[in-house]
Amino acid sequence: MFDHHHTTTDSPISAADITAQAGTGTVRMSTGQRIDSRRLLSGGNELVIEHAGQEYRLRLTRNDKLILTK
Repeated sequence: MFDHHHTTTDSPISAADITAQAGTGTVRMSTGQRIDSRRLLSGGNELVIEHAGQEYRLRLTRNDKLILTK
């Protein structure tokens, strides 16, 4: 899912990187784009992702692994 060893700049994600659908709160990334997991988690250990009306949790473990659960 995420290439933990891929390095990116610490600059914020720009509008060119992602497109948000107005009024839905949905964020879509185009195919092939990469984002560092640290930026995605914004310094936290967990991120809730809404997909097709369901909630998924992306969690960073103590062993520095990512787990996605429904």
